[in-house]
This record gives sequence, structure tokens and C-alpha cells, in this order.
Amino acid sequence: MISKPMIRNNMCLNSHPQGCAAGVKQQIASIQQTLAKGNRPEEQRTAPVGIPKLVLVIGCSTGYGLASRIAAGFGYGAATVGISLEKSPSANKPGSPGYYNNQTVDREALKAGLVAKTVDGDAYSDDLKRAAVEAIRASAAAAGIPPKLDLIIYSLASPVRTDPTDGVMYRSVIKPIGKAFTGKTVDMMSGKITLAQVEPATEVEIAHTIKVMGGEDWERWIHALDQAQVLSPKVRTLAYTYIGPELSWAIYKNGTIGRAKEDLERACRAINQYFIAAGKAEARSWVSVNKALVTRASAVVPIIPLYISCLYQVMKARGLHESCIAQIARLYQERLYTAEAREDPDKVPVDSQGRIRMDDWEMQEGVQQETRRLMERATEENILEIADVVGFRHDFLEAHGFDVSGVDYTADIDSCILSL
Repeated sequence: MISKPMIRNNMCLNSHPQGCAAGVKQQIASIQQTLAKGNRPEEQRTAPVGIPKLVLVIGCSTGYGLASRIAAGFGYGAATVGISLEKSPSANKPGSPGYYNNQTVDREALKAGLVAKTVDGDAYSDDLKRAAVEAIRASAAAAGIPPKLDLIIYSLASPVRTDPTDGVMYRSVIKPIGKAFTGKTVDMMSGKITLAQVEPATEVEIAHTIKVMGGEDWERWIHALDQAQVLSPKVRTLAYTYIGPELSWAIYKNGTIGRAKEDLERACRAINQYFIAAGKAEARSWVSVNKALVTRASAVVPIIPLYISCLYQVMKARGLHESCIAQIARLYQERLYTAEAREDPDKVPVDSQGRIRMDDWEMQEGVQQETRRLMERATEENILEIADVVGFRHDFLEAHGFDVSGVDYTADIDSCILSL
């Protein structure tokens, strides 16, 4: 079988096993040149006090979650436990991209002498949380360290959630609130520009989106892990969010997803209060506002593909563009684990609302002004010249294992479908 990307309405319906593996290896190589700087695993494990040694990533298989796990494991030598729900392959059909990403992380960690364990299942369920605790203890034992988590990354991106307290499945939507939204969008494969309209969400849809994408489950994870006594007294936990420019707020910040992200910030404050009540005075929770990223969701949200294509054009020209792994490397190096912040969590740089701002380069006024100018100029005749549609397309395909350098896409993938 020769695998080619199957794209429908800016959605990719398949994956390429070898391409996914190659993409993960490239991220590993990148982080070894930044955080690890070529150190051997045994040298990484003797890193300065304050560097994480046992890390849990909830939502570990793609995007910022995958990068966070790679950075912690291959950059700092931490034992990592990853949580995700992935589609397994069949005899003649590849699995989801995350399935192969997880396989590659676990295999490459073993080769490097690192401990990495992936737990597949519904992260929202209580059973999975119990399974994660066992994996944390087993991973700590294998690494010869105490079973106490130093870092927890919450990076789930699921459209549905079954609440274990009531058994109801909730579904999220990406819609405006109050009135319909009309915005230009671009087809990344053809460069065709169209106007898309999204009707406003109902109150039920708003509530359901908060249930799925808000902070309730993050809180449940922290409580469950604390009750299982696998939290370090100095544990740090982060959840990722995005704010974006005002031109996207109608569909994003002021829409259903924005309401959910407000709840994520509420949960962050609640977790910090929980730590204080539990006697963990040096434990901290943050929300990190990251830069715009090409994801399955962002590719189909009106205005976002056009915005990201123009933004990437500007940031690349100014030398400010960061890949997912580069952004997380900077998060660790310049925010979470600076020499000062390792000793004192209050030294982690934050904004006036206590958020870590990794979107600082994206939101520079000059960058935003130039991006808006390009968006206003964009037509089907010039879009491929003035905007980085090609870069957007590459990132999207790469996330599914396609368009990865060094991969022979004419080769038969049958032998790699079930296992790399």
C-alpha cells in the first residue's frame, strides 16, 4: 500500500506511519541540541535541582503535549508518563498519527536509556486516572526515583467528554456567541478563499463546550493524583491556552472556546488554592498562553487558516517563527526552569493575570500590524505569494506524517501499519 494524504475540507483522514516516526525523531534531535545539548542520559539525570525528574503529560500524542513530553524526557532526562486516546491500526488501515507518535517516543526513549510509559484510554475517566497512578509508580521505580510528580502538563484536545460523575457525554463546538460570525477562510491545498458563516451557539452548546474544554477535568486529575500521594511538594502543573488577536475574538476568545478557556483559568486559580490547603506551599499551577499553531481544529475554523498563513509569513521574515518543539523549549528554558525559577516558583515570569505568555512574539504590535495588512490584501490571485499557505499546509500534513523530510512516500507501508 502506498499512502497519500486524504484531505477533505481542510481535514486529513489518514496518517503515514514512517512519516509520524520521522517527525518525532526530528523533534527529539531538536531538543537534544537545545535543552540536553548532547548530554548522555546519565548526565541529564544529574541536572540541577529543580529540573523535573518525573513528568505526566495528559494529552501527550500530538502538538504541544507531544512536544512537552519530548522536551522533558529527551531534554531533561525525566521519566515520562503520557496519556492519550488513539485509534489503533487495522490490518489494512493506519492508526491515528498519535498512535505512531507514542510508539516512537516509547521506543526512542528505551534506546536512549530513558523511562517512558504511554497509557492509552479515556483521560476523563476515573479508571484511566487509576491506571495512570500505577504507571507513574512503575515508571518511578524503573528510573530509581521517588514516585512523586514534579511536572504535570494538561494538554487534552478532545471534542467530547463523558463526565464520570453523571455518565453524560458532552460535545464541544467552536461557535460564536450572541450573533453569527462571517469570516474569510482559505483552503490550504488550493489557496481558494471563501466566506464562511457560523451560526451562534445555544446556551446548551456553550455549557457543553465548557464541560469538555474547560478546567473541571484538570482539577479532577490534580485531586486524584494528590489522593494517590504521587505529587511532589513542589509539583508544577500547566494547561495550555490561546488568546489570539482581536480580529479572531468573535469566533475564538469571545466564542464558546473562549468561555471554556475562561473556565480553564478559573480551574488554575482553584488548583493553586487547593495546593495551599493541602500544605503544598511551593506547588504551583499556571495557564500558558501559547502561539498560534496549525492543528486539526485550527484548519477548519473560519479566519484562522488565513490568519496563521499571514502570521507565519511575517514571523518567518522577522526570524520569530517557532515550531511546536521550539516553543516548548523556550517555555522550559526561559519561563518554567530558569535558574531563579527552579528555586522559587514565584520567579516564573507571568503577566498581570498570572499567565505565562509564550505568545509574546506573535502579539508584538509590529507583527500584528503587518499580519492584518496582509490579510486585508489577500486575494485568490496573490494569496500564495503574500501569505505562507505552503507553510501552513506543510505543518498540517506533517502532523499526520506527510511531507516530512527524509521519508520515502513511494515505499510500501503495509509492514509498518500495525507496528513501526
